[in-house]
Amino acid sequence: MTAAPPPAEPAVPVPEDGEAARICRELLRIDSTNPGDGGGPGERAAAECVAELLAGAGADPLLVEAAPRRASVLARIPGTEPALAPLLVHGHLDTVPFEAADWARHPLSGDFHDGCLWGRGAVDMKGTLAMTLAVVRSWARSGRRPRRDLVLAFLADEESTGEYGARYVAARHRDRLDGCREAIGESGGYSVPVGADARIYPVAVGERCTAWMRLTATGPAGHGSRAAAGNAVATLVHALSRLAAYSWPVRLTPPVEALLAELERVLGTTIDRERLEAEAARLGRAGELFAHTVRNSANPTVLEAGHKVNVMPGTAGAQVDGRYLPGTREEFLETVERLLGPGVAREFINLEDAVAGDPTGPAFRAMADALRAEDPDGHPVPYLMSGGTDAKTFNRLGIACYGFAPLLMGPELHYQRMFHGVDERVPVEGLEFGVRVLDRFLGSY
Repeated sequence: MTAAPPPAEPAVPVPEDGEAARICRELLRIDSTNPGDGGGPGERAAAECVAELLAGAGADPLLVEAAPRRASVLARIPGTEPALAPLLVHGHLDTVPFEAADWARHPLSGDFHDGCLWGRGAVDMKGTLAMTLAVVRSWARSGRRPRRDLVLAFLADEESTGEYGARYVAARHRDRLDGCREAIGESGGYSVPVGADARIYPVAVGERCTAWMRLTATGPAGHGSRAAAGNAVATLVHALSRLAAYSWPVRLTPPVEALLAELERVLGTTIDRERLEAEAARLGRAGELFAHTVRNSANPTVLEAGHKVNVMPGTAGAQVDGRYLPGTREEFLETVERLLGPGVAREFINLEDAVAGDPTGPAFRAMADALRAEDPDGHPVPYLMSGGTDAKTFNRLGIACYGFAPLLMGPELHYQRMFHGVDERVPVEGLEFGVRVLDRFLGSY
């Protein structure tokens, strides 16, 4: 849940030459938490901040609202070669909620401490938005332009279904995306240490599919002291237990196979495809890149039932975060139905198929070249994301999507654990690295 920040204290200045850090701090101090239930402050304040920064760079930003305070910002940066297809660069303004008491530094403080900016959204993904804005503003000052048009989309509601953000833009402002064939978004291009002096940079070329489900069990309501067959709470709990205990079969998809081949090359090892979970554990941080993308999953995350200990409720509900690998939708849904059994109804909160990009195409090569130019000891590799992003919406429009938000992290910082975690923070030097990589890629591709 959100909370007001503590009384202001003298701010520790961020490095003077780091515009991305200054923008990131400004965005972190804006509460744009999205609980997914229609509450929260909305993204309007963050959208207005972004629009002002874009306007200061000579862009003509369009601020749109899908509902009161659920705002997104769209802009186009003209390129020098109009024959080239525009590139969509998208990111989200909202963040997941937080419990401030659990944090070492307040999640809305934007504190600069130990070389990092702290706050909810530092990694997911206000830091990336700040890098993009810093690049665009730098170009405006120097008169530089990219080769192709860049379509910028700073979106609401990614942390829920995207109904008030990406889906709204795709439905109501589709003309703003005309001509886009490729896109970059979050969750790729970050550093993963492998050894003392080498780093892997996973670039997302796909995602697992999404199946968020709402489950409802029904039974007789009555006094809690009376025996009753078909207790709704018991029926639901047994169904959830079967779902949580199920061991999904291992499936090796093409994006994961491409990652494994690159890891073998970079690490000088052989990865046994018959025991992938054990191999993931053996390879440590590198193994985490495929540990959660070789199986489907269905994790119960929300329970709702009853209101008093001596009253047996007539209904009990739950929410389940389901994720399935590309090409396994029917198997996944049939398995879930069988595990739930009779007496539990299922409806979808969100059901979306996979995102696909080309790990052998020119876009991926350009991203890899930009990373290697800034880190000669870095090894860009393709990978499949275990979660999901707004890319699913744009992929349905025929846009090939990649996860590319370059960031250099020290070995003490674990990128994946920052997502939705406590004490989320981003290194300022890592942001400046990301600015240089994005400048190379966006300017030359």
